[in-house]
Amino acid sequence: MATYKELQSQIEALKQQAEMQRKAEIAAVVSDIRAKMDEYGITLADLGSRRGGASSKGSTVAPKYRNAQTGETWTGRGKMPRWLQSAVDGGKSKESFLI
Repeated sequence: MATYKELQSQIEALKQQAEMQRKAEIAAVVSDIRAKMDEYGITLADLGSRRGGASSKGSTVAPKYRNAQTGETWTGRGKMPRWLQSAVDGGKSKESFLI
């Protein structure tokens, strides 16, 4: 039975061998792709770019509720903020904070 150090050595050797094989396969694939591009007259521009501009994060939602004392607002989405929750718990209606 192999010792721990021997197994670690074998693992390291296999990792290096796997990395060399990976690089060789990538080189072959890249070469094949370049040959096909030359054969069909395809340019990088024809392929399009994966790197587009920054995508928008979505539209912002206008606030629906406002705390008149502090000016804090809430859109009505997500968890109710503490200032509004405490007011509702205190007996005020949520609708009284509508903008």
